[in-house]
Amino acid sequence: MNKDDLNEARTNPDFLIYLEAAMQNSIKNQNIEMMYEILDTMLVLDLEEEKTNKIYDEILKVASKNLEEKLEKNELLKLENSDFLTIRAFYELAIEKWSNSDFELAKALFFTLANGINDEFLKKNMEVLLVNLSKELDFEDFYEEFVDKDELESKEEYGYFITSFNFDVDDFLKNHQEFLQKEYENLKHLIEKRK
Repeated sequence: MNKDDLNEARTNPDFLIYLEAAMQNSIKNQNIEMMYEILDTMLVLDLEEEKTNKIYDEILKVASKNLEEKLEKNELLKLENSDFLTIRAFYELAIEKWSNSDFELAKALFFTLANGINDEFLKKNMEVLLVNLSKELDFEDFYEEFVDKDELESKEEYGYFITSFNFDVDDFLKNHQEFLQKEYENLKHLIEKRK
């Protein structure tokens, strides 16, 4: 979409009515896929922040329910369908919390995700983030210093996640095993099977 197309969509009353109805329907049906489509559309069109926040809050509610169900069943999240969107929701929330220097909540979110996903590549990359959170490194500083911005992940399923660093991930994790073990001990209660 070019600038004129965006402006047309942003000011088209029929489209805005449709978008509002679709938002209400997705919330009513707790459809995280539809909610994300609407959220992404609202963000591209730069629509009202209040409505954008409302749909994002609903996404987090559905994602929380999905994650809780997986934890109760002792199942792992997969990088597909609603599981993928659950991972995306918590990942985005963790990045937001880290950006606001809420290191403890960001660590808890990344830890829960890293131990709740069925993808070794993404798990290792989240563990890199955990180590840097343990050091209370500011997100912007971390991003500037350690993320390889020239090497963006080409696989679509990883497009929402930070997976390219200017160091070898396996070596980094090996050298920071002590940090990871400490965080595991501190946070393991978050993933232990519910009784």
